[in-house]
Amino acid sequence: MTRFHRFISRFPSFSSSSTLRCLPVFAALAAATVPSGANAARAAGGYNGTWNVVFATTRGNCSSGYSVPFTVIGGRVSSAGGGRVSGSVNRAGVVAVKVSVGASRASGGGRLVGTSGAGAWRGIITGDRCSGTWQARRT
Repeated sequence: MTRFHRFISRFPSFSSSSTLRCLPVFAALAAATVPSGANAARAAGGYNGTWNVVFATTRGNCSSGYSVPFTVIGGRVSSAGGGRVSGSVNRAGVVAVKVSVGASRASGGGRLVGTSGAGAWRGIITGDRCSGTWQARRT
């Protein structure tokens, strides 16, 4: 079992194959700037729903090719399956997300447009520094 699989397995309702794809999305989303207050609320309306995020590791010893569901409601990003996830989406679709499980942390940023999105992520997963890209699709 890779370090990334051990990290994702800490999320109670994620399957190992679907959970791992989403980590890059979380990381990518956290790097972007996000508005607050009324702007965030307006942004959410256009991006509300469940997003399936698939990530690829381009640097480090973390697994790649997994997906994780996220929920966007009113400009706020949260986990659709467990874990500590925080983030937001502004009205232009700029996303920032942070995820943590135990000592492992990841953040990322990117942009959502219509029913898809993409960006980059980075983090420390079970002691390894990793980074990569993510792609998202609203389901």
